[in-house]
Amino acid sequence: MRLAVFTNKYPARVATFFERDMRGLLEAGVEVEIFTIYPLDADCWPYALDLLSEDVLPRDRVHHLSIPAALAEAARLPAYRIARAAGDAAVITAAAARYGPETLAKSAYVLPKAWAWAHRHTDRFDHVLGYWGNYAGTCAYAFHRLLGREIPFSLWLHAGVDLYRTPVFMRQKLRYADSIITCCGFNKKFLRKEFGDLGPEMLDKVRVCYHGLNLADFPFAPEGRPARRVIAVGRLVPQKGFDYLLQAARLLRDRGQTVEVEFVGDGEDRQALEAMAARLGIAEQVTFRGWLPFSGVRDAMSAATVLVHSSGGLGDGLPNVLREAMALGTPVIASDVAGIPEALDRGRCGVLVPPRDIEALAGAIATVLDDRELRHRLAHFGRAHTERWFDLWRNGAWLAEHLRGVSRRDGGQCEHVLAEDGVPDETTVSATDATPIPTGALPA
Repeated sequence: MRLAVFTNKYPARVATFFERDMRGLLEAGVEVEIFTIYPLDADCWPYALDLLSEDVLPRDRVHHLSIPAALAEAARLPAYRIARAAGDAAVITAAAARYGPETLAKSAYVLPKAWAWAHRHTDRFDHVLGYWGNYAGTCAYAFHRLLGREIPFSLWLHAGVDLYRTPVFMRQKLRYADSIITCCGFNKKFLRKEFGDLGPEMLDKVRVCYHGLNLADFPFAPEGRPARRVIAVGRLVPQKGFDYLLQAARLLRDRGQTVEVEFVGDGEDRQALEAMAARLGIAEQVTFRGWLPFSGVRDAMSAATVLVHSSGGLGDGLPNVLREAMALGTPVIASDVAGIPEALDRGRCGVLVPPRDIEALAGAIATVLDDRELRHRLAHFGRAHTERWFDLWRNGAWLAEHLRGVSRRDGGQCEHVLAEDGVPDETTVSATDATPIPTGALPA
């Protein structure tokens, strides 16, 4: 199978789960080519994983295109294709305009690229995958429409950036897709709630596939950790809730329980977080390490006592960093939102706390730091859960089989779907049916 994959940005400082998914498909025999809608930033290649090194995925199979070059190529389309492109552009931009000028501009930005790539690669691919539901998904949709060939179209949905917030042109893409993939069972429930009016045909197309890890890259080493080092990893943006972690650290210090806090990552909130640490009087306890390559992030997590992911609400679907920490033997404390309970096996291999509850977060951190046996139990349960459900090669093979089984029929209906998701039955049921999960639950 020759698969055209549309993503937002690659290479990127934060693209590890995308790279792992692509490597899993390559290993399963899928011929992957990547179309990235944002311009090439060559400075980001050092952050790429060796899993997708140039000898695995040659650079000429990663496509970038400037707007001037895209417009010039699109102008050479035959008249009948220009008419179809114009019709699609009218529908897409009308839907995007309802979300404001920025969303409209981003939607319009991808269209010439989709048309130019469709002109260049008319007969090259057997399947088209929009890896993100937002602008990359729109680009994939416009590309697929202009091909005019009866090959399958699949859409992969993740989290706040492409599903929970600003679901631009989403209903049309969901209806058009032959297969809808998502990264956690919570998202399947979310789709049922928000888009269930599209009918059972749409819901029947939804399948869950967890992002996997190459576990050989994650040596399990739960012992020999510092006594009180708390790490948080990710983009420094408001959705991550890192301000709640700083407030919890101050609360702990007021109780005579000083902790070290280490942030790995960068983003628009960095100055605000640095100012907050100073205002709370804990700046000397807090380190901001900025962006690190994957090896540096892994080493930092391996040298921490506990990882905290204090989301304030719907943001990430199932944060990749939780799986990585569990694989390394780093205990996890995280907000009880979205797909996080799935990652932590409903509290069996991590501590769940209510979002935005600083008191509960501080209490959970103190409990884990003060209880060596609890940390040991969390580490071993976490690694076992990761090996069982988040293995890159097994999940990649399932995804490849699923994509091969999808065919185009009736303008977007899926002719064949697998009988089960690539997730455990109990996880699918609990996530989809919203089984209550006790907040702050600790493993027995």
